[in-house]
Amino acid sequence: MSSDHEPLLQQEDDKSIAQTHSLLKLTRWFLKFAMLFVLTAWITFLFMLPSESVSQLYENYVDATSGSVFWATGNMFLYGGPVFIIAFLGILYLRISGEQEFQEKKKPSFRLWTFPVIVDGPFGVVTAAELIAILTVVVYLIWAVSVYAVQNYNLIPYYETQGKRNVMLKHTGLRFGSIGLICLVFLFLPVARGSILLRLTNISFEHAIRYHVWLGHLTMTLFTLHGLCYFYSWILEDRVIHQVLDWKNYKIANLPGVISLSAGLLMWVTSLPPVRRVSFELFFYTHQLYIVFVVFFAMHVGDVLFSTIAAGLFLYMLDRFLRFVQSRKTVDVLSAKCLPSGTLELVISKPQDLQYNALSWVFLQVRDISWLQWHPFSVSSSPLNGDHHVSILIKVLGNWTNKLKGHVLSASKEDQTEVDAFIRPSLKLHVSVEGPYGHESPYHLMYENLVLVAGGIGISPFVAILSDILHRVKGSKPCMPRNVTIIWAVKTSAELPLLHSLDLNSMCPNFYNRLNLEIQTYVTQESEPPLEEGDLQKYVSPCDFSSPSRSGMSRIVGTGNIMWAGAYMVVPAIGLFVSLTLLNVLYLIPYNVSYRWYKGLLLLICMATSVIIFGGLVIGLWSRKTSSNENSQDEKKIIGIQHNEPTSHKTSLDESFVKTITYGQRPDMKEVFGNIASRWGNVDIGVIVCGPSTLRTSVAEECRSKNFGRKCNSPIFHFNSHSFDLSLPTKQGKEPVLPSQEKTKWH
Repeated sequence: MSSDHEPLLQQEDDKSIAQTHSLLKLTRWFLKFAMLFVLTAWITFLFMLPSESVSQLYENYVDATSGSVFWATGNMFLYGGPVFIIAFLGILYLRISGEQEFQEKKKPSFRLWTFPVIVDGPFGVVTAAELIAILTVVVYLIWAVSVYAVQNYNLIPYYETQGKRNVMLKHTGLRFGSIGLICLVFLFLPVARGSILLRLTNISFEHAIRYHVWLGHLTMTLFTLHGLCYFYSWILEDRVIHQVLDWKNYKIANLPGVISLSAGLLMWVTSLPPVRRVSFELFFYTHQLYIVFVVFFAMHVGDVLFSTIAAGLFLYMLDRFLRFVQSRKTVDVLSAKCLPSGTLELVISKPQDLQYNALSWVFLQVRDISWLQWHPFSVSSSPLNGDHHVSILIKVLGNWTNKLKGHVLSASKEDQTEVDAFIRPSLKLHVSVEGPYGHESPYHLMYENLVLVAGGIGISPFVAILSDILHRVKGSKPCMPRNVTIIWAVKTSAELPLLHSLDLNSMCPNFYNRLNLEIQTYVTQESEPPLEEGDLQKYVSPCDFSSPSRSGMSRIVGTGNIMWAGAYMVVPAIGLFVSLTLLNVLYLIPYNVSYRWYKGLLLLICMATSVIIFGGLVIGLWSRKTSSNENSQDEKKIIGIQHNEPTSHKTSLDESFVKTITYGQRPDMKEVFGNIASRWGNVDIGVIVCGPSTLRTSVAEECRSKNFGRKCNSPIFHFNSHSFDLSLPTKQGKEPVLPSQEKTKWH
């Protein structure tokens, strides 16, 4: 009845909104299809390249383009064009997608990217989607090696005078190098932290880094075999020194290849888990040799072959330059506290419009401690906690974190002699920040049922998740979770205040009417509660570093405004193709420049200058645009900073939900997940684990077991990991790094 009397204007507006929504949905579907088509065609081309027919077409294409006005841009477009096309379409897709929509699912369903298939192997926990990708690479390797082996065997009659063994060695080495070149096409894509491609696929940097590790091992294995084959053939020819020092102008230059391979081997050896665990600094500093590797690799293979990897490398260079500019800004630490659990809490100033989610990471550099070391830490505050700050929990474990703790303690002692709100400028703590980085969409908000499993300081991102959910419930913002269970294992009760001192009712009064929360805590190294539980709630050495003029985090960040981030990719890419064409027309052709190593070096120089000049132009405009907003918002900043901190008057979490503390044992995942399955029934359950490899393995194993043995009235467990781990888990049970620990530093 009421619908019959709706105003005509209202009906027309509703109809227009519905049409617009349908158009956007159709556009998103078209962009998805276009990107999938381009990706499929590109992968098919790379897969079939070893075949003689495709290889011959490729050689004809290279001959036609490299000798024309296009120079290396023709080959670059063939290999890297799909990357740029997908990135460009991804910009449009992310721009029109807007805010993530949370839609309730009627029936639970499996998802390839959250279904753990392998839980204890050389690759760690592997989901079904990752297993498909690994098998695809394995099939490609078998296919390529087989095809190349047959081709090499057929060439033997044409090189009888050189000896069969020598011919096979050289051509086998050439084929290994060709396969390694294809791997190198993808090697730099996962380490571009703010890449449009990572945002498009919703893969966070801490998860993508493992793909870089896998590809790095494979690439260096192939390049090592490539070098060994040639080296052995030189031994048979008794021309080792001559060939190693050979630097041809019109063919492959050997000496740059030897230098590049040597740098790569040094990076590879120091990145192996046994070496990295003993001396992470050695790994960190030797990994900077990637510059030497790339420069001499360009001179080794020449312009045409180097253009094969140009797209991925160019996106990484863009990301690296953006991070360099962003990290030049010094950020004020508003407050720092040393908690009795051996944990530091830093509260960092940020702009009001800087966006991040509760599962984000930031990289910190404290120049008073080291100008070179950067450390990643998971955010422990929700973006809804406050407009002008972000909180970080740091476990004090190694040299860098101990120095940071000492710096905070010494500053707080000096501050006791100062007048209440004022601190001497020499005692201010400043940091440089890169980030925040993380998933494009907050996937923790997309499950009605959440299980959060943490070990030790791994509770840090879950504090942010819990706070995020409560703030969203309070503000009636989109939020799916209705049942949340937190399983937390700690060594001693001194760590309990990290979670158990939160005042949840102050965040969201009567939250238990809309959220079923259960917290199960296990204190593994204590058989009973301490005699004086009140001591657990104290914190020591508060140190407020706030000042009248605060410098917040930079708004220039790869995961920020999609239009500016897109312009930062598109403009330098166009500039690169234009500069390469002009260089060819104005210099290479008129002066008949034909040295392969020199043209390869010129190509790399063009890439670097395009990033600096054209990328710098976009950054300058971006910075100018955001600085005006920053100046206007600084005047509106609230002086008081509200953030979660342990307080002495709080003795426990609110009693409006289930809370248990078990002493002297570890959580039995089989029993825990069994109870959850029986209580929640036929639903999707999002499981997020943050902790050591043994914890991740046990959780993934239980998720797999429950999913494989699932009955019609049982839930489906979706496994998600939030641990920044640069090492591959081992069966020996050595504990890998956790979030907010010093050993996780990477830059």
